[in-house]
Order: sequence, then C-alpha cells, then structure tokens
Amino acid sequence: MRFEISKVLDAIEGRVCTDPSLARAVLDLAEIIRYQDIDGGRPASLLRLGMVIDALSRELEEDSVQVYAVVHRALLSDADLTSNERMVVRRWADDGLVEVLDNPGDRMLEVADLLGLPVLTRVRFDGLRGRFPWLVEQPGRVVAPVPGAGGPVFIAHVGGGHAPVAGKRSPTGAKLLARQWRCPESGCALFGGGGGGGAFADLAGGADRSPAAQPPPSLRNGVPTCPRHGARLGDGGPRPRTEVLAVRVGGLVRRRFVLSEGQPVVAGRAPEQDGGIMLGQWLNDEARRWISRGHVRFELRVGEVIVTDVSTNGSGIRPAGSMNEADRIPLAPQQSRVLGENDMIELYPGVQIGRAEELPTGAPFTPTSVMAEAPTMAMRLPRP
Repeated sequence: MRFEISKVLDAIEGRVCTDPSLARAVLDLAEIIRYQDIDGGRPASLLRLGMVIDALSRELEEDSVQVYAVVHRALLSDADLTSNERMVVRRWADDGLVEVLDNPGDRMLEVADLLGLPVLTRVRFDGLRGRFPWLVEQPGRVVAPVPGAGGPVFIAHVGGGHAPVAGKRSPTGAKLLARQWRCPESGCALFGGGGGGGAFADLAGGADRSPAAQPPPSLRNGVPTCPRHGARLGDGGPRPRTEVLAVRVGGLVRRRFVLSEGQPVVAGRAPEQDGGIMLGQWLNDEARRWISRGHVRFELRVGEVIVTDVSTNGSGIRPAGSMNEADRIPLAPQQSRVLGENDMIELYPGVQIGRAEELPTGAPFTPTSVMAEAPTMAMRLPRP
C-alpha cells in the first residue's frame, strides 16, 4: 500500500510546477486536499490533487497537463496529512515546484490574472470583482471541482457547467515575464540560485532551475516582490526567449515542453541528452523501429525555431499542419530548417511536434491517469 501511494505521489509530482509556460491552471493545494466529498476518504489527502489533475486532463483533452499550486505554509505540518505526504509537499517546496506562502491571500488570483490561467476552486471571490473583473466577465476562468461519475468534474461559479477556460496573459504579466528576477533572501527556490528558503534552505535541490521557468513576481504597491519572503526583487536582466512546443501522437496532444534560447532540446524514442523528450511510451512497434533514440533537435535562435534531423531515417515538415502528402517537405538526416509559425515536423506518420497552439487534439481522448497506481482502498469514487 505505502509503495503504491508513493508511486502515485511521484506521478503527481511530475504535474506540479511554477513554470508560467507550462502551467494550465492554478489552485490552492490546502483547499484541494480537503475535498472529502470527492472520494469519501480521510479529512485531507494529497491523492485528491491527482484526481483533480486527471479531471483537468479530461476537460482539456490533453495529456500530461501541469498545474500551478500555491500552498499555505501550515500545510507542511498539517496533522491531517500522513508523514509521507508532508515530506512530499516539503520536497515540492524545496524544489520550487509550488509556492509556499505564510499568507496566500489572493495570490492564486494574481497568478491567474498575470498568466491568463483558469482557477480551480470552490471559493467565491465576490469582494475582488473590481480588481479582477474577469471573475464575472469570464465565468469559465473560475471553476469548482465537484464530485462526478468516475471522478471530479468542473462547474463554473457563474453561468453553469464549463470546462476550464484560459484567458490572455495580462500586459503587466507580459512585462514581468520579460525579465529575470532575483530575491535577496539566500536560497530562494523561486527567485534565487535554487533552494527551499526559510527552514528548508539546507535541503534545497533546485539550483539548476532555468531562468525561463521563473514564476511571475507578486506586485505590492506596483513593486515586484517575492511572494514567499516579501522582499523586493532585483532585476536580473532580460529573460531568455521561449517557445512552447507540443507533441501529438495519433491525434492526441501528449505533452508540452519549453524551448529556450541557448538550450537545444532533442526529441526521439529515448534521447540520451539531458532534458530530452522521450516519445517511446506513446509509440506503436512500427513507429519505435522507425524513430531513432534521438530523432530531431530543436533550437531557438533570434526568435526562430530551428529543427535539425539527427536521425537515421529522416523526417518531414508539414507546412501549416497540412495532412496532404503532396505538401510534405522531406527533411533528410542532418538537414536543418526553420519551423514556420504553423508548421509541424513529422517524425513518423501520426507523430508530430509543433507550436502548442497549433496542435489541437483531433481524436477521442483518454488521458494517462496519474492515479493509475493508487490503491483502490485509498479512494472511493462516486458510482455512475
């Protein structure tokens, strides 16, 4: 039982981040873990986060979705969680995967506003409509996870049932995310050289955090501030340019990844390079034989995505995503090409990579569940 729960918590860990390019929704972890009506289990359970993440994947019809979690510091010692769950949340805090705050306040809404993310919560924010008018104008931006047949479903606070809807990144958010920021507190996991900060600075493991993955600062009286330490942030210079690319296999968007300047990314069956995008788990036998371990390399240069075939068998470019075979442009081994705005590279028929917004899901979808390893005793889903 303990081993199975540890495996599912590891799977959930892969779906939490503070990367503004990858997060698909924002939530308050202290709230989510207490949705006892979802499974009829313990007063607090970290597994409920996995159930909500699975529901988000179903609603967005996209695999491997990630969420941006804010966490009240009290959760790190919450007696309603098991000792293993508390240790896991501390690790997430140490690695900068979640924001740990003494007073979360309306940080969840601030992040949603700056990044254009939907909010997963049952809380109503009637008193903040003036500051965040989209709370009323865009009802799908705030949705409540509620019990449903086979797991949670989402209901908008205003206007009936909706899937979570993303908005546009605010102009202020765009300006903040154009810069790197530095926290004066030693070991800040979010805006430093890595580390957990506070009581967990000595346990830190996030020193290799990419500047492009920094979360948005909090604004206090218009001043960029570290949400964890309350300290004024220093301007560390321009943030590296990024592009969000997506992998689609068999018509299904399986994962997103961030390409940033100076950090090439290799995608293939099982790349050996650090940060490589492994596709093997989604490929059939024929595709595995055709696609090399490292098949294509992506680089971002002066705002352009350069794709180079580093395979044995070659690949092809589909301009504007066209599935017409006559439009496909062969890409020979070691050949490079600029990936146009709407282009995608096809490693093998049905295996494509392109800009995330240009690769919608186009097939009936059953996402990979982070709860696949959860013991049945740990949750009691409502019956259909």
